[in-house]
Order: sequence, then structure tokens, then C-alpha cells
Amino acid sequence: MNRSPTMIVEPNLPAEGDLAEQQRVDAIVARGPGGAFTLAGVAVAIVMAIWFAFYLLVFVARGGA
Repeated sequence: MNRSPTMIVEPNLPAEGDLAEQQRVDAIVARGPGGAFTLAGVAVAIVMAIWFAFYLLVFVARGGA
């Protein structure tokens, strides 16, 4: 079977509105993953609070500490 080579198509140049949107996205990405770190920090704080509450309310209340 004779297959023709795959053609690589270059993307078109962005329109003026697309260029402004791309610059806005680039500015957001340049600020870094601050929201992800905040979300991870809040999640860890919640898990630690639950762990301490469990420790205090179950083990210390029974006199196991």
C-alpha cells in the first residue's frame, strides 16, 4: 500500500482580537500558579484541623495521651 506523506499545516496568523486575548492569557500565566498553591494550602490546613480534632476529641478525651 502506497501512502502519501503527511502534510504539516502551519497555523494561520492570529487575528487582532485573538492576539489581544493571547496577550491576556500570557499575562495570567506569567503570574504563576498562586491559586493552586493557595488551594493546596487550604486543603492541608483542613486535613490537619480534622486530624487534631480527632486526636483531641477521641484520644485525649479517653485519657490515652
